[in-house]
Amino acid sequence: MKLPFNIDLKDKVVVITGGAGVLGSSWTDALAECGAKVAILDLSLENAEKKAAEVVANGKMAIGVEANVLNKASLKKAHEVVSDKFGPCDILINGAGGNNPKGTTTKEYLYEEDLKEGNEDLITFFDLDENGVRFVFDLNFLGTLLPTQEFAKDMIGRKGCSIINISSMNAFTPLTKIPAYSGAKAAISNFTQWLAVHFSKVGIRVNAIAPGFFVTKQNEALLKNADGSYTERSHKILNSTPMGRFGEAEELIGALLFLINEDASSFVNGIVIPIDGGFSAYSGV
Repeated sequence: MKLPFNIDLKDKVVVITGGAGVLGSSWTDALAECGAKVAILDLSLENAEKKAAEVVANGKMAIGVEANVLNKASLKKAHEVVSDKFGPCDILINGAGGNNPKGTTTKEYLYEEDLKEGNEDLITFFDLDENGVRFVFDLNFLGTLLPTQEFAKDMIGRKGCSIINISSMNAFTPLTKIPAYSGAKAAISNFTQWLAVHFSKVGIRVNAIAPGFFVTKQNEALLKNADGSYTERSHKILNSTPMGRFGEAEELIGALLFLINEDASSFVNGIVIPIDGGFSAYSGV
Protein backbone atom coordinates (compact mmCIF):
# COMPACT_ATOMS: atom_id res chain seq x y z
CA MET A 1 0.00 0.00 0.00
CA LYS A 2 1.22 3.48 -0.89
CA LEU A 3 0.84 5.82 2.09
CA PRO A 4 0.40 9.61 1.81
CA PHE A 5 3.13 9.81 4.45
CA ASN A 6 4.61 7.39 6.94
CA ILE A 7 4.59 7.54 10.73
CA ASP A 8 6.45 5.32 13.15
CA LEU A 9 4.06 2.98 14.97
CA LYS A 10 6.64 0.34 15.83
CA ASP A 11 5.62 -1.56 18.99
CA LYS A 12 2.24 0.23 19.06
CA VAL A 13 -0.84 -1.97 19.46
CA VAL A 14 -3.79 -0.81 17.38
CA VAL A 15 -7.28 -2.24 17.86
CA ILE A 16 -9.72 -1.68 15.01
CA THR A 17 -13.36 -2.68 15.43
CA GLY A 18 -14.96 -3.48 12.09
CA GLY A 19 -11.41 -3.92 10.87
CA ALA A 20 -12.32 -6.40 8.12
CA GLY A 21 -14.80 -4.08 6.38
CA VAL A 22 -14.15 -2.01 3.26
CA LEU A 23 -12.90 1.07 5.14
CA GLY A 24 -11.52 -0.87 8.12
CA SER A 25 -9.40 -3.05 5.85
CA SER A 26 -7.79 0.02 4.35
CA TRP A 27 -6.95 1.38 7.82
CA THR A 28 -5.58 -2.00 8.82
CA ASP A 29 -3.22 -2.06 5.84
CA ALA A 30 -2.04 1.50 6.45
CA LEU A 31 -1.34 1.09 10.15
CA ALA A 32 0.38 -2.25 9.66
CA GLU A 33 2.53 -0.59 6.99
CA CYS A 34 3.57 1.94 9.65
CA GLY A 35 4.82 -0.89 11.85
CA ALA A 36 1.87 -1.30 14.21
CA LYS A 37 0.65 -4.56 15.63
CA VAL A 38 -2.95 -4.52 14.40
CA ALA A 39 -5.75 -6.43 16.10
CA ILE A 40 -8.62 -6.74 13.65
CA LEU A 41 -11.87 -7.08 15.58
CA ASP A 42 -14.89 -8.20 13.61
CA LEU A 43 -18.20 -9.94 14.24
CA SER A 44 -17.04 -12.59 11.76
CA LEU A 45 -13.92 -14.40 12.96
CA GLU A 46 -13.47 -15.81 9.46
CA ASN A 47 -13.35 -12.34 7.91
CA ALA A 48 -11.05 -11.01 10.62
CA GLU A 49 -8.60 -13.91 10.26
CA LYS A 50 -8.69 -13.68 6.48
CA LYS A 51 -7.72 -10.01 6.59
CA ALA A 52 -5.04 -10.70 9.20
CA ALA A 53 -3.57 -13.42 6.99
CA GLU A 54 -3.28 -10.91 4.12
CA VAL A 55 -1.38 -8.50 6.36
CA VAL A 56 0.94 -11.20 7.68
CA ALA A 57 1.60 -12.41 4.12
CA ASN A 58 2.93 -8.93 3.40
CA GLY A 59 5.40 -9.22 6.24
CA LYS A 60 3.44 -7.13 8.75
CA MET A 61 1.83 -7.94 12.10
CA ALA A 62 -1.89 -8.56 12.57
CA ILE A 63 -4.30 -10.91 14.27
CA GLY A 64 -7.98 -11.52 13.62
CA VAL A 65 -10.21 -11.53 16.70
CA GLU A 66 -13.91 -12.25 16.97
CA ALA A 67 -15.82 -9.52 18.79
CA ASN A 68 -19.37 -8.31 19.12
CA VAL A 69 -19.16 -4.59 19.92
CA LEU A 70 -22.58 -4.77 21.60
CA ASN A 71 -21.59 -7.51 24.03
CA LYS A 72 -19.34 -6.75 27.00
CA ALA A 73 -18.40 -10.38 27.54
CA SER A 74 -17.36 -10.73 23.90
CA LEU A 75 -15.27 -7.56 24.09
CA LYS A 76 -13.61 -8.71 27.30
CA LYS A 77 -12.69 -12.00 25.67
CA ALA A 78 -11.32 -10.16 22.63
CA HIS A 79 -9.32 -7.89 24.93
CA GLU A 80 -7.77 -10.91 26.61
CA VAL A 81 -6.70 -12.28 23.22
CA VAL A 82 -5.17 -8.95 22.19
CA SER A 83 -3.35 -8.55 25.50
CA ASP A 84 -2.00 -12.08 25.37
CA LYS A 85 -0.70 -11.86 21.81
CA PHE A 86 0.24 -8.19 21.44
CA GLY A 87 0.08 -6.45 24.82
CA PRO A 88 -1.91 -3.40 25.98
CA CYS A 89 -3.83 -1.30 23.48
CA ASP A 90 -2.25 2.02 22.46
CA ILE A 91 -4.72 3.14 19.79
CA LEU A 92 -8.39 2.27 19.42
CA ILE A 93 -10.27 2.90 16.18
CA ASN A 94 -14.00 2.49 16.65
CA GLY A 95 -14.80 1.51 13.08
CA ALA A 96 -17.83 -0.71 13.63
CA GLY A 97 -21.14 0.87 12.63
CA GLY A 98 -23.83 0.89 10.01
CA ASN A 99 -27.48 1.39 9.13
CA ASN A 100 -30.58 -0.80 9.00
CA PRO A 101 -33.39 -0.75 6.40
CA LYS A 102 -35.96 -0.72 9.21
CA GLY A 103 -34.68 2.69 10.27
CA THR A 104 -34.97 4.10 6.74
CA THR A 105 -37.92 5.76 4.96
CA THR A 106 -38.79 4.98 1.36
CA LYS A 107 -39.21 8.60 0.31
CA GLU A 108 -37.34 11.78 1.08
CA TYR A 109 -40.54 13.71 1.84
CA LEU A 110 -43.89 12.84 3.36
CA TYR A 111 -47.01 13.45 1.28
CA GLU A 112 -50.60 13.13 2.43
CA GLU A 113 -51.34 10.39 -0.10
CA ASP A 114 -48.59 8.29 1.43
CA LEU A 115 -50.79 7.74 4.48
CA LYS A 116 -53.64 6.17 2.53
CA GLU A 117 -54.30 2.47 2.93
CA GLY A 118 -52.88 0.17 0.30
CA ASN A 119 -49.31 1.47 0.48
CA GLU A 120 -47.89 -1.58 2.26
CA ASP A 121 -44.56 -1.36 0.44
CA LEU A 122 -44.06 2.26 1.46
CA ILE A 123 -42.17 3.01 4.67
CA THR A 124 -43.03 6.46 5.99
CA PHE A 125 -41.76 8.11 9.14
CA PHE A 126 -44.76 6.64 10.94
CA ASP A 127 -43.78 3.12 9.84
CA LEU A 128 -40.21 3.21 11.12
CA ASP A 129 -39.60 0.12 13.22
CA GLU A 130 -38.52 0.93 16.77
CA ASN A 131 -36.30 -2.14 16.95
CA GLY A 132 -34.63 -1.18 13.68
CA VAL A 133 -33.99 2.34 14.94
CA ARG A 134 -32.75 0.99 18.28
CA PHE A 135 -30.36 -1.36 16.47
CA VAL A 136 -28.83 1.52 14.51
CA PHE A 137 -28.32 3.63 17.64
CA ASP A 138 -26.93 0.67 19.55
CA LEU A 139 -24.54 -0.40 16.78
CA ASN A 140 -23.12 3.07 16.26
CA PHE A 141 -23.23 4.64 19.72
CA LEU A 142 -23.00 1.70 22.10
CA GLY A 143 -20.74 0.01 19.55
CA THR A 144 -18.34 2.90 20.17
CA LEU A 145 -18.90 3.34 23.90
CA LEU A 146 -18.49 -0.31 24.94
CA PRO A 147 -15.17 -0.98 23.12
CA THR A 148 -13.87 2.29 24.56
CA GLN A 149 -14.80 1.16 28.06
CA GLU A 150 -12.98 -2.10 27.48
CA PHE A 151 -9.76 -0.90 25.83
CA ALA A 152 -9.21 2.68 27.09
CA LYS A 153 -8.09 1.50 30.52
CA ASP A 154 -4.95 0.16 28.83
CA MET A 155 -4.07 3.69 27.74
CA ILE A 156 -4.26 5.59 31.01
CA GLY A 157 -0.97 7.25 31.88
CA ARG A 158 0.83 5.95 28.79
CA LYS A 159 2.26 8.36 26.20
CA GLY A 160 0.99 8.43 22.63
CA CYS A 161 -2.36 6.77 23.22
CA SER A 162 -5.48 7.91 21.44
CA ILE A 163 -8.95 6.96 20.26
CA ILE A 164 -10.38 7.62 16.82
CA ASN A 165 -14.14 7.47 16.34
CA ILE A 166 -15.95 7.36 13.03
CA SER A 167 -18.60 10.00 12.59
CA SER A 168 -20.20 10.98 9.27
CA MET A 169 -21.32 13.96 7.25
CA ASN A 170 -24.81 12.93 8.40
CA ALA A 171 -23.81 14.24 11.80
CA PHE A 172 -23.43 17.78 10.45
CA THR A 173 -26.53 17.81 8.24
CA PRO A 174 -28.97 14.89 8.39
CA LEU A 175 -29.52 13.12 5.10
CA THR A 176 -32.99 12.32 3.85
CA LYS A 177 -34.39 8.80 4.37
CA ILE A 178 -31.96 7.77 7.15
CA PRO A 179 -33.03 9.49 10.38
CA ALA A 180 -31.71 6.75 12.66
CA TYR A 181 -28.23 6.66 11.11
CA SER A 182 -27.98 10.45 10.96
CA GLY A 183 -28.98 10.76 14.61
CA ALA A 184 -26.63 8.00 15.69
CA LYS A 185 -23.65 9.59 13.95
CA ALA A 186 -24.50 12.97 15.47
CA ALA A 187 -24.27 11.20 18.81
CA ILE A 188 -20.79 9.95 17.87
CA SER A 189 -19.57 13.49 17.17
CA ASN A 190 -20.97 14.70 20.48
CA PHE A 191 -19.54 11.70 22.33
CA THR A 192 -16.12 12.32 20.78
CA GLN A 193 -16.08 15.81 22.27
CA TRP A 194 -17.33 14.53 25.62
CA LEU A 195 -14.69 11.80 25.78
CA ALA A 196 -11.92 14.21 24.78
CA VAL A 197 -12.75 16.37 27.78
CA HIS A 198 -13.32 13.46 30.13
CA PHE A 199 -10.02 11.73 29.29
CA SER A 200 -7.94 14.91 29.05
CA LYS A 201 -6.38 14.48 32.50
CA VAL A 202 -5.23 10.90 31.90
CA GLY A 203 -3.39 11.55 28.64
CA ILE A 204 -5.82 10.03 26.13
CA ARG A 205 -6.70 12.12 23.09
CA VAL A 206 -10.02 11.45 21.38
CA ASN A 207 -10.85 12.64 17.87
CA ALA A 208 -12.99 11.54 14.95
CA ILE A 209 -13.11 11.57 11.19
CA ALA A 210 -16.36 12.22 9.32
CA PRO A 211 -16.32 10.53 5.93
CA GLY A 212 -18.50 11.96 3.19
CA PHE A 213 -19.68 9.52 0.55
CA PHE A 214 -17.69 6.35 0.05
CA VAL A 215 -19.11 3.25 -1.63
CA THR A 216 -19.13 0.33 0.83
CA LYS A 217 -20.95 -2.98 1.06
CA GLN A 218 -23.50 -1.43 3.41
CA ASN A 219 -24.56 1.44 1.15
CA GLU A 220 -23.87 -0.01 -2.30
CA ALA A 221 -27.54 -0.91 -2.87
CA LEU A 222 -28.54 2.73 -2.25
CA LEU A 223 -25.85 4.12 -4.55
CA LYS A 224 -25.70 1.64 -7.43
CA ASN A 225 -28.28 -0.12 -9.56
CA ALA A 226 -28.02 -3.82 -10.33
CA ASP A 227 -26.22 -3.03 -13.60
CA GLY A 228 -23.61 -0.95 -11.78
CA SER A 229 -24.96 2.43 -12.87
CA TYR A 230 -25.54 5.14 -10.31
CA THR A 231 -28.95 5.53 -8.70
CA GLU A 232 -30.89 8.78 -8.59
CA ARG A 233 -29.65 9.25 -5.02
CA SER A 234 -26.05 8.91 -6.19
CA HIS A 235 -26.55 11.61 -8.80
CA LYS A 236 -27.94 13.92 -6.11
CA ILE A 237 -24.90 13.25 -3.94
CA LEU A 238 -22.44 13.85 -6.77
CA ASN A 239 -24.21 17.04 -7.81
CA SER A 240 -23.81 18.28 -4.23
CA THR A 241 -20.16 17.28 -3.99
CA PRO A 242 -18.00 19.96 -5.61
CA MET A 243 -15.31 17.41 -6.48
CA GLY A 244 -17.98 15.45 -8.38
CA ARG A 245 -17.10 11.94 -7.27
CA PHE A 246 -17.25 9.46 -4.42
CA GLY A 247 -14.28 9.15 -2.09
CA GLU A 248 -11.81 6.29 -2.15
CA ALA A 249 -11.06 4.40 1.06
CA GLU A 250 -7.38 5.38 0.85
CA GLU A 251 -8.34 9.06 1.02
CA LEU A 252 -9.22 8.68 4.71
CA ILE A 253 -5.77 7.48 5.65
CA GLY A 254 -3.99 10.83 5.73
CA ALA A 255 -6.35 12.28 8.33
CA LEU A 256 -6.22 9.06 10.32
CA LEU A 257 -2.42 9.04 10.45
CA PHE A 258 -2.34 12.73 11.36
CA LEU A 259 -4.69 12.24 14.31
CA ILE A 260 -2.84 9.16 15.53
CA ASN A 261 0.65 10.65 15.25
CA GLU A 262 1.56 12.23 18.58
CA ASP A 263 4.34 14.28 16.99
CA ALA A 264 1.91 15.93 14.57
CA SER A 265 -1.26 16.27 16.65
CA SER A 266 -0.34 16.17 20.33
CA PHE A 267 -2.51 19.24 21.02
CA VAL A 268 -5.39 18.17 18.77
CA ASN A 269 -8.22 16.87 20.90
CA GLY A 270 -11.99 16.64 20.51
CA ILE A 271 -12.23 17.48 16.80
CA VAL A 272 -14.21 15.88 13.99
CA ILE A 273 -12.53 16.16 10.58
CA PRO A 274 -14.84 16.17 7.53
CA ILE A 275 -13.43 14.24 4.56
CA ASP A 276 -16.11 14.88 1.98
CA GLY A 277 -14.88 16.42 -1.25
CA GLY A 278 -16.43 19.75 -0.32
CA PHE A 279 -19.93 18.40 0.35
CA SER A 280 -20.32 20.26 3.64
CA ALA A 281 -19.09 23.52 2.13
CA TYR A 282 -21.55 23.53 -0.78
CA SER A 283 -24.88 25.31 -0.36
CA GLY A 284 -26.42 23.82 -3.49
CA VAL A 285 -26.36 27.15 -5.32
